[in-house]
Amino acid sequence: MYHYQYVNSHSSEQPFLITAHGDDWSPLMPVMESVFTKICAVAMFFANPPVRRSYWIDDLNPWVVRFYGDVGIRWYGLAYLAGMLAAGWILLRWARRGRLPIKQDDVSIFIMYAGTGMMIGGRLGYCLFYNAHEVIHQPLEILALWHGGMASHGGIIGLVAAIWVFALQRGLKPQALVDAAAATGPLGIALGRLANFVNGELWGRSTNVPWAVVFPQAPLVNGVQVPRHPSQIYAAGIEGVLVFLIAQWVYARTSRPGLTTATGCIAYGVGRFIDEFWRAPDIGQPVYWGWMSKGQLLTIPMIVFGVAWAFHIKKGAAQSGRGGSL
Repeated sequence: MYHYQYVNSHSSEQPFLITAHGDDWSPLMPVMESVFTKICAVAMFFANPPVRRSYWIDDLNPWVVRFYGDVGIRWYGLAYLAGMLAAGWILLRWARRGRLPIKQDDVSIFIMYAGTGMMIGGRLGYCLFYNAHEVIHQPLEILALWHGGMASHGGIIGLVAAIWVFALQRGLKPQALVDAAAATGPLGIALGRLANFVNGELWGRSTNVPWAVVFPQAPLVNGVQVPRHPSQIYAAGIEGVLVFLIAQWVYARTSRPGLTTATGCIAYGVGRFIDEFWRAPDIGQPVYWGWMSKGQLLTIPMIVFGVAWAFHIKKGAAQSGRGGSL
């Protein structure tokens, strides 16, 4: 009995196996073997042709203008500026319509407070959550903004703290202003994630989907660069655009202070938790229980807070006899 086996190296399926019967002494067997092999090769090629894909390489220039060394204007910085301008435009329209407890002239000051708090919180959050070991030995690393490093969780905390200070200085209720920020802030998150893509950072896990991207700064796998999920684009859509639409919908339909904030915390936390499954864990950061990244771990308190705050608001509305609607 002779076994002629054709292995398709481009498929994970079992090899195609042909069995022929014959005698060892038959002079026709070498010819039959050659014919069978060629027939099997042609048949398997057309049944499962080899996949040849060329993947786009993320070699975009992160600089808009570079003066010298690490001094210049980056797309990442412009993303922050564009996010604040977009939020300011929306807030200015709301102030004109009386939807904000501040005057039109105070909107720019409010944006300055919020933006400053977001950047300080983002930097401190990164140093605390992701780079504490280096900051302990070199505290001035906190000020080394040119080295990069911002944490969205820290940015959100800094944003809320700055808004709270702004409100208390003017005798206003912070919740209404935090709600307005929760309804507009996700635009900045979306733009920031797109800037991460331009920078070629926060890449995704390896994959062979047709839209995969090769990130030159990503670590090699078996000595070669592999295509990866463009997880920054996923995050821009899920953490940014989707959360923005949800928060806008709630903000336009509710009169309950804090509900937009609670909804935004839940939506962002769940969205971040989901899209982290496509994102590669940050280099040097632990993976908990063999699957949970630090980003996912940090979103859990946000989700818990959002759910608890939403129940608190609903309970308060029920006690005041306003339950049932947003």
